[in-house]
Amino acid sequence: MSAVREGLPEGRYGRSADERADRKLKVVGSVLGVGLLAVVGWIGWDYVGGQSVSAEVIKFQIVSDSEVKVHLEVRKEASVTGVCTLVSQDKDHGEVGRADFTFAQRDSRVDELVTLKTTGRATMIELVGCQATASAG
Repeated sequence: MSAVREGLPEGRYGRSADERADRKLKVVGSVLGVGLLAVVGWIGWDYVGGQSVSAEVIKFQIVSDSEVKVHLEVRKEASVTGVCTLVSQDKDHGEVGRADFTFAQRDSRVDELVTLKTTGRATMIELVGCQATASAG
């Protein structure tokens, strides 16, 4: 009686093609994963580090059909002049007001009440964003 062998003897002929392909896939996947993490980290660092002026709408009060008072808290470097853009919308989400407000105070945190003029009754205020401006000095 003869025994029937299935496959090659283990370890005699080196790694199989499947094992080599699996190793290559693991290496390529690891390199791509590390690269992706580096890109996401760089984008996050650039975004956070690039925000020299930021603000938050604390509250707003609709004074009339043509005016809204907005309480803003602005955070910036003391030496930076910041400009923040506010937009107001009506109940149908149509824009009824937009304005830029400049904050040149030499403080790192500024609480200010600003007035936004509107062309209709506002129901919502949105802070579009803030940025540093080049100041003459």
